Amino acid sequence: MIIHRLFAIVCAGLLFIAVAGAQTAPLPPALETSVPNAILIDARTGNVFYQKNADELIFPASMTKLMTAILVFDALKQGRLTMDQEFLISENAWRHGGAPGGGSTMYAVLNSRVKLSDLLQGMIVQSANDACIAIAEGMAGSEEAFADLMTRRARELGLAKATFRNSTGLPDPQHLVTVRELSILAQYIIKTYPEYYKYYGQREFTWNKISQKNRNPLLIDYPGADGMKAGYTKDAGYGLVGSAIRDGRRLVLVVAGARSLDERRLEAQKILDWGFKQFRPIEIYGANDRVGRARVWGGEAHWVDLVTPKAIRLMLSPTEQQKVTVDLHYTGPLLAPVKAGAEAGSIQFNLEGRTVAEFPIETANEIASVSSMWLKAWDSLLYMIFGG
Repeated sequence: MIIHRLFAIVCAGLLFIAVAGAQTAPLPPALETSVPNAILIDARTGNVFYQKNADELIFPASMTKLMTAILVFDALKQGRLTMDQEFLISENAWRHGGAPGGGSTMYAVLNSRVKLSDLLQGMIVQSANDACIAIAEGMAGSEEAFADLMTRRARELGLAKATFRNSTGLPDPQHLVTVRELSILAQYIIKTYPEYYKYYGQREFTWNKISQKNRNPLLIDYPGADGMKAGYTKDAGYGLVGSAIRDGRRLVLVVAGARSLDERRLEAQKILDWGFKQFRPIEIYGANDRVGRARVWGGEAHWVDLVTPKAIRLMLSPTEQQKVTVDLHYTGPLLAPVKAGAEAGSIQFNLEGRTVAEFPIETANEIASVSSMWLKAWDSLLYMIFGG
């Protein structure tokens, strides 16, 4: 099977006409926020829409648990862990991360063994410190050794400043990261581990007959919100890594150093609202619009039109409308008979070398096989010479 690029110039022209003809509302006014550190990025491309002191080192508090989760997700993907694997709740995990520690906990019982699937929900939904420590000890032998692995993995992901001293985010003067780096971790989880990202939108989790709600304030009533992680310590203030999706565009927000729960919630919502106002829905193609055509071998017709089965709409900012490019790919060779409505490839929209959206294309009509043996042989010869 060969993937072909064709008619990109034709498609780009159609795209330019569609975008240029759309009415674009003015950009929202410049954004100001009261939180000392913030960043807003596009989850798919990593493009930064807003930043404030984004490279200043901060105490991340429980937002640390994004990095803890990545080590777990990596191990699951590599087959080194399974969801049914059980971890011991040691005295250290129980005393420093459980109820005696006074922080967020899933109330795991001392010396009990808990499945990783439950520990993950405790860590992500309940922000449970006992779950984090149990995982760290089970994976690396000690939390200190696990923290070293966290820092090492952070460097591999491009985090040049972050230093992790524990798996929980509990106070340590050397446990530091930037909000830009936290946004990179969030983007990595969303793109690399969609099967586990669902936990970040889970509203509550019950363990040991105690039900606790997710501490992410966006999950309560913010449209499109489905993650990720809140954090608080006295030194760090109130922080949040948040994510929301609307009309196919996902934004990732990080705020840190808020002075109250209300300030964190209101500023996070304000920044996301501002971000989504950057985009306008643009209809690029209508349903069944022709986007190109492909060669058919051994058919009564030599070409078949390629169409979009559904209308294609993209959320694009004014700047993106000027930069977006398009590639048309079809799966070949197309050998007769060809059915109408058969999936034939995809159309991709790219920004600065990254694919931001991809939609299927299909054949517009049926092409029957030629009945003449001589014509079929001639077409076969041409195909052998020129390819698909």
